Parts: sequence; structure tokens; C-alpha cells
Amino acid sequence: MSYSANMKFTEEHEWIIVNGDSATVGITDFAQQQLGDIVFVEIETLGQTLAKGEVFGTIEAVKTVSDLFMPVSGEVLEVNPKLSSNPEIVNKDPHGEGWMIKIKMSNLAELNSLMDVEAYKAHIG
Repeated sequence: MSYSANMKFTEEHEWIIVNGDSATVGITDFAQQQLGDIVFVEIETLGQTLAKGEVFGTIEAVKTVSDLFMPVSGEVLEVNPKLSSNPEIVNKDPHGEGWMIKIKMSNLAELNSLMDVEAYKAHIG
């Protein structure tokens, strides 16, 4: 799967696509491959304002549970409604239909600390 040039990435394999002061967040194709078959996504932070690096939810695969981390500080405005009944959508389309949350960013400068596509590709080898 390809990574879009307008994506930024965390070392923990979350991606973010910015639209003004709002953004969409999900996990990368690499992350979903490493996790394997995803069976449950739990995000109970709707309406909360979280700092960069704070946990906004968890993702459960057959063999493991992983935390999901905020790539930048902001308020969780929306949770993907498809995840509760169809968590495997993250395996099928992690950069599209499998997005996790939409946020209103509170510190745009934090975007500068994230990796661009080339840096992320180097990070995952």
C-alpha cells in the first residue's frame, strides 16, 4: 500500500492528514500488517482534549492489544462509527475507510515533529 504525500507519521505508526486546524488520524498499513487480524477497536475519548502522545484508544488483534497515541494535541471530534461493527476494515483499508478519529488540533507546531513519507519509509525499513 502506498502512503500519501500529505500524510505525517508518528514513531508508533499512527498517520495524520491535516485539513486546516482539523485532522484525520489512523494507523499505518505497516502497523495493521504487524498486528494481524484486527478484532476490536475501542475509542472512548470522544469530546476529550488530549496531549500529543496520550492514548486515545486501543486496538485489539488476535494475539495482542496495542494503544493508539495522539500524533498531536487536540480534541477528539469524531470516532469512525464503522469500527465498532466492522473493525477488520482497518486491515482492508487503513489509510481510508479504516480511519480512527477526527480531531481539532490545538498546537499546529507539533506537526513539525512528525515524519514525512520518506522519513517514515526509512523508519520502517
